[in-house]
Amino acid sequence: MEGLLIEQALSSGKPTLAEFSWRTCIPCKQMKPVLEELAVEYQGRLNVVNIEVYEQKDLTHEYGIMTVPTQILFDSKGKEVIRHVGFWAKKDIVTQLEKMGVE
Repeated sequence: MEGLLIEQALSSGKPTLAEFSWRTCIPCKQMKPVLEELAVEYQGRLNVVNIEVYEQKDLTHEYGIMTVPTQILFDSKGKEVIRHVGFWAKKDIVTQLEKMGVE
């Protein structure tokens, strides 16, 4: 999850789940294990990227992030498909991935 930049992820040809968060935010902390599980379960088929909003202010502004956590799901071409604010249950993320054809 760490180390992969959003630009690299979006140009990889794979769908990307990007979360904009901050380490002291409670819902962000609750999302961390969900994102880690998804990164493992969808390895090679989905990029999972975490963006710390106060460390990546330009990126946060570029994507118009107003609240954390915000998750953005991009298709394999890098186009935004869905944006979600707050805690996002794993089963709901998986449902959305399935709708996008990510198995």
